[in-house]
Amino acid sequence: MSVEMFRSALGWCTLINWAFLLGWWIWVTLAHDWTYRVHAKWFKISEERFDEIHYKGMGALKVGTIVFNLTPYLALRIVV
Repeated sequence: MSVEMFRSALGWCTLINWAFLLGWWIWVTLAHDWTYRVHAKWFKISEERFDEIHYKGMGALKVGTIVFNLTPYLALRIVV
């Protein structure tokens, strides 16, 4: 795999992960009550805990995307 191909893959991974994060945020924001009701049927969970889980999950995805996709992509853009 060439450096250019690897850099391109990292760029696409970054965009796909950010799109997934945006879709997740839109889903939880616009369909919050419905999503909570569905999950509350499966698990005994408070609304505050539900919000906390999604907030932490989105944060972990964001940090992971920055550390493992965006930073190496930018480093390769600078070096090569």
